[in-house]
Order: sequence, then C-alpha cells, then structure tokens
Amino acid sequence: MNLDRAVLTLAGSLVLLGSLLTAVVSLWWLLLPVFVGLNLLQASLTGFCPAATILRRLGVPAGCAFR
Repeated sequence: MNLDRAVLTLAGSLVLLGSLLTAVVSLWWLLLPVFVGLNLLQASLTGFCPAATILRRLGVPAGCAFR
C-alpha cells in the first residue's frame, strides 16, 4: 500500500467511525468526520497533509500525490 491509498483509507475509516459513533453514542462524535473533511479541504488547498507526514515517518512508501 502506498501513501496515497493509506491517507484515503485512514480518512474514509475515520469518517465512517465518526458517523457510526454519532448514531450510536452521541452527536458530539459528528465533530470527527467534520474535522476529517476540513483537513481534506485544507490539504487540497495547501498541499500539506498531516496524516501523510505521519504515515511517511512510519515508513509507508510514497505514491503519486504525496511525495
């Protein structure tokens, strides 16, 4: 798995987890998918993705989008 797919997998998993926890536990968990969405928007505008930086340091090989 390359860095691009790892970032997309992480973002999608966090959105699904936040949505599930919102339905089951509390509406406050809606902040998790909102945070992920804002982070994705910020990354598309600036080119800086904190998740990609962390995953790169963990040794995930680079892909096309994140170098």
